[in-house]
Amino acid sequence: MRAAVFRGPGEIEIEKRPKPEVESPREAVIQVTHTAVCGSDLWFYRGESDREVGSRVGHEPMGIVEEVGSAVRSVEPGDRVLAPFLVSCGRCEFCRKGLHTSCVNGESWNGAQAEYLHVPEADGTLVRVPDRYADDESALESLLPLTDVMGTGHHAAVSAGVDAGDTCVVVGDGAVGLCAVLAARRLGAERIVAMGHHEDRLELAEEFGATETIAKRGEDAIERAQELTYGGANHVMECVGAASAMETAIEVCRPGGTVGYVGVPHGVDDAGLELYSLFGDNITLRGGVAPVRAYADDLMADVLGGTLDPSPIFTKTVDLDGVPEGYRAMDQREAIKVMVRL
Repeated sequence: MRAAVFRGPGEIEIEKRPKPEVESPREAVIQVTHTAVCGSDLWFYRGESDREVGSRVGHEPMGIVEEVGSAVRSVEPGDRVLAPFLVSCGRCEFCRKGLHTSCVNGESWNGAQAEYLHVPEADGTLVRVPDRYADDESALESLLPLTDVMGTGHHAAVSAGVDAGDTCVVVGDGAVGLCAVLAARRLGAERIVAMGHHEDRLELAEEFGATETIAKRGEDAIERAQELTYGGANHVMECVGAASAMETAIEVCRPGGTVGYVGVPHGVDDAGLELYSLFGDNITLRGGVAPVRAYADDLMADVLGGTLDPSPIFTKTVDLDGVPEGYRAMDQREAIKVMVRL
């Protein structure tokens, strides 16, 4: 089979790799039909985080079940499925309480940007798409973000405590930040202030439900957010991961408020986190890596019910051979998020 492989900073290649097979009772193999390039993939693509040269890439799979092990009960060959960005067993203490990202049997994907994918824990990981939507391309494209960014944006809103009638701030206009706007609207927020650096993305944020947007940078952006929220919001979502984004989120959070953070941390250790401002203003910091599997069924119901559609975040579509171009386009900010359709 063919798969996308990391060959060094700025270099993604499509190579031949062995097709996976089911080797134990709880496993499955899926034929990948849709996947995506994630903003977090850009850290290793830019050489700003470590990645083994020669490793396969991608962590947002959707496809059709080809083979299952003898103990698999939730799916069977021919089923349309999607999967969160991490494997989870569904049986352990953490999976049972909805923290699938801490699964004791979990692991990261070994390259979802490929023709086939090995699934170590099929029952705990795969989310079956109802048969009536299995070949509905529009529905599938709307469901694909549930593998990562829609669930992650929702985790930001839940962690920040967003509820009906609330005022909230979203820091970041990437795919996760835009999905956080959708999530806040879904939870009933009355005012949603979206902060970012790109006018076209902030226009999409408005389409998703943002009531105000801020395209300024640095202190000017913070001052504008504080002005709009009369001194800060009780609910702030940090959706970038950079130290500057976390600092902004804390600055625009009202005393006694909560910052829900889901951006993959980058550069935060070097910059240091000013804990005294959190301490002095009794600001709560909640969040972390999103347990997307815990949210997938509820979010899928809304997507298929027509009340939630994150698909506009995909502003470029490529085939498997086009994955290197997809990385380049996202790196150059020519695309918000790239869908890969095999």
